[in-house]
Amino acid sequence: MKRSIKSFLVSASLCLFALAGQAEGVKRGWEVDLSQLSFDFNSTEVKNAAAYQDFPEARLNADSQTVIRGLLNTSADYYAKHYVWSNELVLDYGRTKIRPVQGQTLTNENADQVLFTTGYTQRIWNIPDFLGGFELGPFLNMGYETEFTKPADAPRKKILRATGGVKLFEGTYLKSLFAAVVAERDYTYSPASNKLAWETGFKIEQPLREGVTAKYEVFFRDYLDESEKNETDLDYEFSADARLEVQLYKNLYLAPFVSFYTAQAKYFGKRGENLYIGVSLSFSHLFKAAKEVVE
Repeated sequence: MKRSIKSFLVSASLCLFALAGQAEGVKRGWEVDLSQLSFDFNSTEVKNAAAYQDFPEARLNADSQTVIRGLLNTSADYYAKHYVWSNELVLDYGRTKIRPVQGQTLTNENADQVLFTTGYTQRIWNIPDFLGGFELGPFLNMGYETEFTKPADAPRKKILRATGGVKLFEGTYLKSLFAAVVAERDYTYSPASNKLAWETGFKIEQPLREGVTAKYEVFFRDYLDESEKNETDLDYEFSADARLEVQLYKNLYLAPFVSFYTAQAKYFGKRGENLYIGVSLSFSHLFKAAKEVVE
């Protein structure tokens, strides 16, 4: 599986060279953006379902259930002539509650992440006429990842992470393409563990027509070493997301999406997978735009 993921990443990177366009300029100053505020909600309330168990009508004998998920992605970036100072906050939480006709209520989380990242990127090259235009330079990020709630049978995730590498960024289509070395200090367990990994990924936005944009995001992280061995250590993790944002009104969008995540534990053979397909109602707003400067 790891080899097939790496082959996919190489192929996807080569496909990026099919894009072409013209960049208008480079950014200067602060840019504050609410990239995505989305909410998914579904509720089914069935009454007297036990009395209708023998009826061939699922709407009468189904289990009551509620599914909610909310996602917030916001950023505040400062564009100077020779560097970018970036700050990003991601809050993602989802919960499913099933109230069966007979038996106890079941509740489980399908998403739980709090991630804050701040970083510095050197603006070395501006390439305006290739792949729709982009900038390129080395970067260094610091981040902290945790969870809203502690899992029932596991400690709460608490990870400090430093990431350094090279990336293409701020393109018309190619929003990010990077490769980096990762150093983690994992405080989830005691004693804390120092981990070393490498990661790569990309983000692409493709306008299809007015008010319709396809967005793709792929990420891969491969863990190389750790100072403390835990049964929950990962060998690698991979995620791929695709969404089609359709503008309903101004900054309000309807977005069907597919989200796939897989990870392989380091000390046993079964690989875990999560496939999430749905439609979300999302909102975005650019509070302050950086100025475009032609050089």
